[in-house]
Amino acid sequence: MGRVVVVSNRVAVPRRGEPTAGGLAVALKDVLKASGGLWFGWSGETRKEPSPEAKQLRSGGIDYATIDIADADHQGFYAGYSNNTLWPLFHFRLGLMEYDRGEAAAYRRVNRQFAQALMPLLGPKDTIWIHDYQLIPMAAELRALGAKQRIGFFLHIPFPPFAVLSALPDAEQVLKDLLAYDLVGVQTKHDLGGLINCFQEGLGLSPDATGGVRGEVAGTMRRTQLSAHAIGIDTRGFATIARKAAYGPDTQRLVASMGDRSLIVGAERLDYTKGLPHRMRGFAALLAHFPEHLNRVTYLQVAARSRNEVASYRNLRRELDQLAGRINGDYAEFDWTPVRYVARAVARDTLAGFYRVARVGLVTPLRDGMNLVAKEYVAAQDPEDPGVLILSQFAGAAESMEGALIVNPLDAVAMAEQLDRALRMPLDERKERWESMMRGLEEQTATRWAESFLAELEELPLPEQNLLWASPTRN
Repeated sequence: MGRVVVVSNRVAVPRRGEPTAGGLAVALKDVLKASGGLWFGWSGETRKEPSPEAKQLRSGGIDYATIDIADADHQGFYAGYSNNTLWPLFHFRLGLMEYDRGEAAAYRRVNRQFAQALMPLLGPKDTIWIHDYQLIPMAAELRALGAKQRIGFFLHIPFPPFAVLSALPDAEQVLKDLLAYDLVGVQTKHDLGGLINCFQEGLGLSPDATGGVRGEVAGTMRRTQLSAHAIGIDTRGFATIARKAAYGPDTQRLVASMGDRSLIVGAERLDYTKGLPHRMRGFAALLAHFPEHLNRVTYLQVAARSRNEVASYRNLRRELDQLAGRINGDYAEFDWTPVRYVARAVARDTLAGFYRVARVGLVTPLRDGMNLVAKEYVAAQDPEDPGVLILSQFAGAAESMEGALIVNPLDAVAMAEQLDRALRMPLDERKERWESMMRGLEEQTATRWAESFLAELEELPLPEQNLLWASPTRN
């Protein structure tokens, strides 16, 4: 394999004093370091005019290159088309999706800017790996500039069927943009089914016997491989962090404050896809239907604020504030607060300690590509006294984590029943469930995910060899 070039919306440039990187960043840095690779993306900064060229840095055997986005395009590209159009659409939330042609044009311009800034940095033998929904058109823009390298794309969020995707006025263009890649990867078999359905219904293209589709890109007929690659975590690394964090001051303060009560924990950023109001209603149903747990259990929910500029996120924050207050008002005692709601970020290492001491990990998104919190909760457990994972059927992780208690988060009483079951579960069953999930996590790590995707990409013919036909050159 030649040099690997990773392209993502944001780049994990190492900075002194910053928290430990997550499993995805670690996995990508591993493959980049092994190949002397390059990580390219947005700097997080805006300016009056877009960057004429990338700012470059070398650290730890990896090259980093970032560009600034024009002020005029940032809103349309990031908050607009990426997060107000594609994000709700791909999470099946059509009622929250907004569409604006100007924002769609800004999205395209930024992808073109990315391609133009990356092209001078590429070598002929590089393998390019582009990540996530913000950069779907980038391969098409690179091909238009003459890029002949292998280019792969991985979508970290769900891929909906065409019945959902067709709500996007640009749906056909999105699918045509994906044809510019040599390999398109998604998280699960369910997502792969959605992707295949979109090509069949949207472009009339069906996969061949080996899972590829053939379509025309800029007058050239080429083949794009479609496959599922479930992302994992740094399982052993996170387990080590959790063991140490369990004896840290934050976790010890939490344990001391709990007394002999059991802890239910949830932790993610504030987002309408995570099912946070449904989760709180499920906990309220536990207290209402199973009163034996009153003053015997506490629910800690960490929900770091995000995208405050988007109205739907501000509305969600208000709803959670009201729900937490209502539950505590209805059930609290002088010495017991049922819900501890923290609406700010908590360090990853600290969360690892919280996971380890929690009897129940409550992970109930309404739709999620994978959900690594579920995997981190399992990895954090004490093998001699593991907790129980309650997992939404709509999380990609549910496809492989059979030891979890699976729940439909739309049914508050069903969630309450699973919470009651988890809190009562005997040690032998908890161990059996945890061991089965832990075996899967140790086999399906973030590093193996990255290696398997890149191995499949490298096995594909080079783009010039992958052409089925090309339009004749016009004089």
